[in-house]
Amino acid sequence: MCFSVHHIRRYKCCRKIKDTVQKLASDHKDIHSSVSRVGKAIDRNFDSEICGVVSDAVWDSREKQQQTLQMAILEHLYQQGMLSVAEELCQESTLNVDLDFKQPFLELNRILEALHEQDLGPALEWAVSHRQRLLELNSSLEFKLHRLQFIRLLAGGPEKQLEALSYARHFQPFAHVHQREIQVMMGSLVYLQLGLEKSPYCHLLDNSHWAEICETFTRDACSLLGLSVESPLSVSFASGCVALPVLMNIKAVMEQRQCSGVWSHKDELPIEIELGMKCWYHSVFACPILRQQTSDSNPPIKLICGHVISRDALNKLINGGKLKCPYCPMEQNPADGKRIIF
Repeated sequence: MCFSVHHIRRYKCCRKIKDTVQKLASDHKDIHSSVSRVGKAIDRNFDSEICGVVSDAVWDSREKQQQTLQMAILEHLYQQGMLSVAEELCQESTLNVDLDFKQPFLELNRILEALHEQDLGPALEWAVSHRQRLLELNSSLEFKLHRLQFIRLLAGGPEKQLEALSYARHFQPFAHVHQREIQVMMGSLVYLQLGLEKSPYCHLLDNSHWAEICETFTRDACSLLGLSVESPLSVSFASGCVALPVLMNIKAVMEQRQCSGVWSHKDELPIEIELGMKCWYHSVFACPILRQQTSDSNPPIKLICGHVISRDALNKLINGGKLKCPYCPMEQNPADGKRIIF
């Protein structure tokens, strides 16, 4: 009887182990099937010959490409505030970068770090020193900085009321443009004794103003200094991710039809690739006569009658030293055409 009970227990244990092993094998089979498909998906979606999408003749020398890429990475690091990494790259790549290139990024990052710590001093000092150029850009940066400083004084309660009133004189140069906003801030003084956070002006204490001032400073400062708000490397990478699959398809078509000489210039693509509104940085003009996009060597020309065509089209339409507009019967001197810069 004892032997029989022991035998049954052993049988149940072996059966349980066998079932467990079978379940593990079944699960592993499902996982193995999924993993095996990953390799095929990689081979199907990734081209190992990406560098071959464009002929080497289109681009500059390899040394020039490497230097351009290193400078793009360096600018990205400076723009993102990773100054120590940028300096390390300069040393390891032996890039010769002078102080004039670094200085705008160093200054912007110093001011942005202060703004993140809610210190308005460096930003205000910078805005005042560049006041005239900011006004030419129709920038409201200086006013927004003074407004935020005024709000900080309001947040200090009744004890800061006199100081806030005294500081309000900074709004005088902006009264004709920001009159309504100044009225709102001055009206908030009525509720200072009761507590601004419980008043109709509680929105003035919203922390979102700090994020807004950082964005405004970055945008206006970059515009004033001739820098890109977004990292050119990030924009190029994002654009490349969109354009690369299309270019790979074009390469395959060119190879199939044996027309590899179609794309031979680095300043244009064989087809138009839509990158979306985010990547629209300037206007593009296509000549209505030749159906070609204008360029530095073939700029748009405005005729006396107001119509605009490309220079190549203008040259082809000249007859006997005179030009007749293709859209109206007005005859004119080709030399009277004016180049347009968008």
